[in-house]
Amino acid sequence: MVFSGLSLYAGAAVAVGLFEQFPPLVVAWFRVSAAGVLLALIARPRLRHFRGRAGAQAAVYGLATMGMNMAFYQAINSVALGTAVAVEFLGPVLVAAWGSRYLRDWLALALAAAGVVVISGATWHDSSDGIGWALLAGGLWAVYIMAGSRVAIAQDGASPRTTMAVGFIYAGLAGLPCVAFAWPQEVGMGPGHLIALAVALGLLSAAIPYSLDQVVLRMAGPSYFAVVQAVLPLVAALVGAVALRQWLSGGEVVGIVLVIAALALRKP
Repeated sequence: MVFSGLSLYAGAAVAVGLFEQFPPLVVAWFRVSAAGVLLALIARPRLRHFRGRAGAQAAVYGLATMGMNMAFYQAINSVALGTAVAVEFLGPVLVAAWGSRYLRDWLALALAAAGVVVISGATWHDSSDGIGWALLAGGLWAVYIMAGSRVAIAQDGASPRTTMAVGFIYAGLAGLPCVAFAWPQEVGMGPGHLIALAVALGLLSAAIPYSLDQVVLRMAGPSYFAVVQAVLPLVAALVGAVALRQWLSGGEVVGIVLVIAALALRKP
């Protein structure tokens, strides 16, 4: 999970640099579409993988991932990376609550939710739009976890990597109208530079971390996986501070600590 987070938010740091050239939703489309192409070159899905129940599940997974990324990139365009991830963590909190049976688990979930509330209160007056986008990303993150738990199990002869490739290709095609509408009139970089950044973004922010997510999902299941992701706000805060010089306020630090403390209480 730590390696997944490092790769994920290193890619997010690359994405922030692209915001000067493209709207966040276009950058998110680059991320998922490039990952779909990379995974398709590796897994080489066949036509039958795009049809039937497996194809439909792949499409749901891909569209949830694309929507989550678009909302998340809108969020980090106006709030700090660590703050956006911690608020977005409400999605995994909801998933964990759904599968929880123990009082200790509910206390952990309440602690995580309290951390998100503290962060939101510390940031709302500066960027309510950013918090709103982060909350939407959190809801789609919950859908991503549930859909991903099905993708993690090979079915109809398709490996998880193949299903991911199919889902991301579906999402890339579905997002084309939005990208065409939002594409800027002038782009201040050459095609080669743009392709290189898109490939780096797809590899760091999607292909590597989402593949690692499938490994963790198979090991932990969707409920515990949701709370194991509490480590991500810390990773995001560190990457944001080192790569983007985004230093957090005292309230944001307290909120992130509360979210991470939930991981220590969660019963595996």
